[in-house]
Amino acid sequence: MSQIFKSSANAKSRASIVLAVVILAAASGALFELIADSNYATRMGDAREQPIPFSHAHHVGSMGIDCRYCHASVENSDFAVLPPTKTCMNCHSQIWINSPTLEPVRESFRTNQSIRWTKVYDLPDYVYFNHSIHVKKGVGCETCHGRVDEMPLTYQQPSLEMRWCLDCHRNPEKYLRPRDQITKMGYEPSEPQAELGARLVKDYHVQKLETCWTCHR
Repeated sequence: MSQIFKSSANAKSRASIVLAVVILAAASGALFELIADSNYATRMGDAREQPIPFSHAHHVGSMGIDCRYCHASVENSDFAVLPPTKTCMNCHSQIWINSPTLEPVRESFRTNQSIRWTKVYDLPDYVYFNHSIHVKKGVGCETCHGRVDEMPLTYQQPSLEMRWCLDCHRNPEKYLRPRDQITKMGYEPSEPQAELGARLVKDYHVQKLETCWTCHR
């Protein structure tokens, strides 16, 4: 009986198996990357549920309250910190004093128990981030947190992926602004950003830090 398959069929079959494995691995990698970069995984644009529906759009956008009134330590501390209830009561002991929505604020003030806010920007424990150094180097609040003055409920603006951080660390001149404009929402530079950024890099002694230990300590 004559041979059905030629001897070259063995080599072709082995090559097809290898090719199928490579294609499957590439497809799996692409799918993983797609899922990892999705808003579902990064939680971009996902407004967190809070014990009180605090509106930055109202307080910052409509009322014009500066970021540092509530986040008082952002220029000098590793953390932006949340304001104590007393800060809220500076206004709300006079206005909206009977609002049911604000009862948790009044209860917190009466009992001296902190409100358990849900973190919106929650970096992994292995990531070191210092708010004060970014502020001092000319990185505006809006650069990382987006237009909070337009957010009825606060959500995460960027992906917080390492590539997002590295883009700024490698090209800081694209993002810097004068220190007196740090908290300004809707900031527009008074000169071309490339020229302004290049000058601020020198004036503020900004280093292009890309080593692993910069953030992973």
